[in-house]
Amino acid sequence: MRLVKYLAHSGVASRRAAEELIAAGKVRVGGEVVTDPARDVGEGSGVEVDGRPVAPEPREVWALNKPAGVVSTAREPGRRRAVTDLVESERRLYPVGRLDADSTGLIVLTNDGELANRLTHPRYGVPKTYRVSLARPPSEREIEELRAGVRLDDGLTAPAEVESWGERGLEITIREGRKRQVRRMAEAVGHRVEALTRIRIGPLELGDLRPGQARRLSPDEVDSLWQDARPMRTAAKKRSEG
Repeated sequence: MRLVKYLAHSGVASRRAAEELIAAGKVRVGGEVVTDPARDVGEGSGVEVDGRPVAPEPREVWALNKPAGVVSTAREPGRRRAVTDLVESERRLYPVGRLDADSTGLIVLTNDGELANRLTHPRYGVPKTYRVSLARPPSEREIEELRAGVRLDDGLTAPAEVESWGERGLEITIREGRKRQVRRMAEAVGHRVEALTRIRIGPLELGDLRPGQARRLSPDEVDSLWQDARPMRTAAKKRSEG
């Protein structure tokens, strides 16, 4: 198995983060620093990260309803609680993607680095749906602008699915993952976001999870996430064939 995949399967970090650890010289194999992420390794290779041995561990995938004020990191250097503090697991879990500290809702935690990569990499285009409360009612013109894509400081957004929700709310579904993207999209069409909650990631819904509550996903739910996290071209081809 390639070293970068071995680290991801061991719950050390996502695949991209594992590549950074390797490049930084923090990974040893058989006592020697290795900077090649494609190096073949196995359980008997003596893989270490920062001097600690690592080995594959059983996979776990959790859904959490993140409350406001909790940060989407594996550990928090300050006083605020991290999402990993809210999950009762012995595994080295880390969050898949992020929600701002003042945003709430569905976040996935896992020690499966490959699944984490699939759910966050733009290539796979996994849809994520947010419920947004605005300071004033949006107009139809503003909604159409959001649907078509708006210009941000890091480029034009892809088309989004946007529906009205109540008098001052929207449900926005995007397939990108830029930093604070939904808030910035709303600001780009002249709106201030008062509250933002993620309610869906691919086929996984927030459901009736209370703020701060987490639950471990069933094997069928994990399989559904994998099915949804296919390359966009493959998914589009299968839709056209169906």
